[in-house]
Amino acid sequence: MSLFNHSIKEIEAKLAAKEISVKDLVETSINRIKEVDKDVQAFITVDEENALKKAEELDKLDDQTGKLFGIPSGIKDNIVTKGLRTTCASQFLRNFEDPLYDATVMEKLQAEQAVTVGKLNMDEFAMGSSTENSSFQKTKNPWNLDYVPGGSSGGSAAAVAAGEVLFALGSDTGGSIRQPASFCGVVGLKPTYGRVSRFGLVAFASSLDQIGPITRTVEDNARVLEVISGHDKMDSTSGDVEVPTYTDALTGDVTGLKIAVPKEYLGEGVHPEVKEAVLEALKTYESMGATWEEVSLPHSKYAVATYYLLSSSEASANLARFDGVRYGVRSENAKNMLDMFKQSRSEGFGEEVKRRIMLGTFALSSGYYDAYYKKAQQVRTLIKQDFDSIFEKYDVVIGPTNPTTAFKIGERIDDPLTMYVNDILTIPVNLAGVPGISIPCGFSSEGLPIGLQIIGKHFDESTVYRVAHAYEQKTDYHKQQPQIGGGK
Repeated sequence: MSLFNHSIKEIEAKLAAKEISVKDLVETSINRIKEVDKDVQAFITVDEENALKKAEELDKLDDQTGKLFGIPSGIKDNIVTKGLRTTCASQFLRNFEDPLYDATVMEKLQAEQAVTVGKLNMDEFAMGSSTENSSFQKTKNPWNLDYVPGGSSGGSAAAVAAGEVLFALGSDTGGSIRQPASFCGVVGLKPTYGRVSRFGLVAFASSLDQIGPITRTVEDNARVLEVISGHDKMDSTSGDVEVPTYTDALTGDVTGLKIAVPKEYLGEGVHPEVKEAVLEALKTYESMGATWEEVSLPHSKYAVATYYLLSSSEASANLARFDGVRYGVRSENAKNMLDMFKQSRSEGFGEEVKRRIMLGTFALSSGYYDAYYKKAQQVRTLIKQDFDSIFEKYDVVIGPTNPTTAFKIGERIDDPLTMYVNDILTIPVNLAGVPGISIPCGFSSEGLPIGLQIIGKHFDESTVYRVAHAYEQKTDYHKQQPQIGGGK
């Protein structure tokens, strides 16, 4: 069988009817990884032995009612997994072979009997938009191996797009789930900040980070979010908000829906093919009874500068613990204690991580805090207020996920400013803390996927899913499968 042609719901039915076993399913996943991952390079660690062992145990259970029973998954390598190496794609953590605890999301997946197949590649410490900043390997886009899969959750999106797993978990700080989902033609959701526990997620920027699911379909995504959501006493930022049954919202009905389309999201820098695909998607919504109007998010033009000041400041604080003593690989070349700190960090961190630590340390330093960090926090409030104002009149905000389709490997890696601006349409969602999803809405003339971004109100993922699912049912973009090596 192929994981491409079945949803989680369909697999669940086959397992219940004993048409397949969990071991069959996991072997299918592992065989697919062996077949294509030498080209895609989505996985840093494949846990074949333990995955098969878990599958055999699940096949013997009388109670096979877990919401994700037997479903093979991949986990971004900044989510802590007990007994399974967690590296954050950094040489600093290359020896973190045996974590002593599981992240809360991992405990929730295990409680619903999902199977972890392995850990997925990413930009080092989640800092990047192309997965080229990994210190292990460069993940390729399954639609064309010459192109990036996006980042920082590029391994997660590529693994789902390549049919290696049925779902993956990623993390999203400024678009790191949605942008790679867009580039790889899959579905990726950044939940409301606080919807999913961050306990066990190696922190990049604590006020922005959020774990979310990447899947092939909207329904699969909703099923996974139901499992990983919920209040967690181990995370002080976790929202004590009821978790709905998201799949109940997938009615296909958007009659009377009011859509806001920010003029800034279809302006300068958005590729004509991307703009055309989004406008066609809006026509589809009109045909289903929804209406849309152009609006303005006036402070969105400041989002990139605001984001990089705030996220880099938080990163400089969060990564201070990686010093070769408490965390990380210790330099063997040090001659004294201070030398050990310097050498360990110099050898362990990659160039992009160092760049952001230095920017963040500068923004937080005496004499500059008020001018940069404090000002960025004030602008963040204005960006959030822009969304609050729009959501008083509209149900969702819709626009492109990314201004362009995927770019070639190596094309932008030496131009960090261009790379940063690449996230201009996803960053405001993180600054405001609202949920956003990317779904496929077309292909470029080069056969590369285009993503549609749907943004909702705080803790209103149900509406986001309903709107995304309704469009998905009217199109077949989610059914397209990449031929590994290029083209549609």
